[in-house]
Amino acid sequence: MTISDIRAALFDMQDREYRNFQSRLIPTVPKETVIGVRTPELRKFAKQLVKAEGAEAFLADLPHKYFDENQLHAFIISDISDFDICIKELYRFLPYVDNWATCDQMSPKAFKKHHAELIDIVMGFLDTGETYTIRFGIGVLMTHFLDEDFKPEYPQAVAGLRSEEYYINMMIAWYFATALAKKYDEVLPYITEYRLNAWTHNKAIQKALESYRITPEQKEYLRGFKIKKIKFSA
Repeated sequence: MTISDIRAALFDMQDREYRNFQSRLIPTVPKETVIGVRTPELRKFAKQLVKAEGAEAFLADLPHKYFDENQLHAFIISDISDFDICIKELYRFLPYVDNWATCDQMSPKAFKKHHAELIDIVMGFLDTGETYTIRFGIGVLMTHFLDEDFKPEYPQAVAGLRSEEYYINMMIAWYFATALAKKYDEVLPYITEYRLNAWTHNKAIQKALESYRITPEQKEYLRGFKIKKIKFSA
């Protein structure tokens, strides 16, 4: 398929009501760039393109014009099974990611069996200074490195990030809430010793209190570390 064919196919799948709903969820994306293709349709289309001629040209055609093209791009990368090719495409695409949805819905299946090669790459993402590359890196640490491959230096790296970007600080909070659920004893000092900025600290506690994986006793203890009367800041 040509790039024009791919775009035409996306418009054929357009749902205008969904477009209006979706636009409200991604305020950093101009509404006129949202076609309105539902996620299951995009995922299905991505799997078709991975097996068809034309996907490579589409991946190289950056920047894309439409949000849905970025979503499709993210889902294609997620379906690439070859680790080296996947990383190559990530490096090419991440600088163009401009919203939380595309960032967070990109979950490469190639990562699962390549943690040893992946970790240095992910830590490098945290040093790029690019909002959604950093957010993606934190997300990968949260998804892949809070279980058997956990190391204390990973939350230390996340806690050391300082940014005025809402979408980075929100992901830091999400990371620590998830880390509290999985590695409570190891990461608790980041809360009790106030190692995060105040807004992110409180947001991490809030998300932890919403988690079903954290015990009532742990939640009650965490409540005692909420900081009162703060505003969003880095």
